[in-house]
Amino acid sequence: MISNEVKICIDKSVLCWLATSNRQNEPNVSPKEIFTYKDDKTLLIANVASPNSIDNIKENPNVCVSFVDVFVQKGYKLKGTAILIDKEDNDFKEKVKPLTNLFTDKFPIKSVIEIKVTKVDTIQAPSYFLYPERTEPFQIESAMKTYKVKPID
Repeated sequence: MISNEVKICIDKSVLCWLATSNRQNEPNVSPKEIFTYKDDKTLLIANVASPNSIDNIKENPNVCVSFVDVFVQKGYKLKGTAILIDKEDNDFKEKVKPLTNLFTDKFPIKSVIEIKVTKVDTIQAPSYFLYPERTEPFQIESAMKTYKVKPID
């Protein structure tokens, strides 16, 4: 489910976007900057400051997460079912470790959002459809000019 290509994109992505909805199907989308995969079927997201997302997951565990490599302008959309692992949970220390290994344990991680992934789709910038002759190297060069950054040598 979470292939090596998806894992590479997760590792390159700065943010993911978590989409949730409540019982009334009112949507909420929230950026998350601490996220990773646990295995081929599980995505982990740190709950640092996400009261709406958490409330929605408690009411409706179906979620969608998207992320892109901003330079290639391609990424993935993952759908699945979320559960919350709170600090009081016996598995919290084990579940939070992959997230704190990315940054630090100084972030106030209130809980871990563990998503069992059921579907993976690719996503890409509209320019790939509008200009099919464009290549990934072209997109990278264009994005670097737009964001005024240079690759590390």
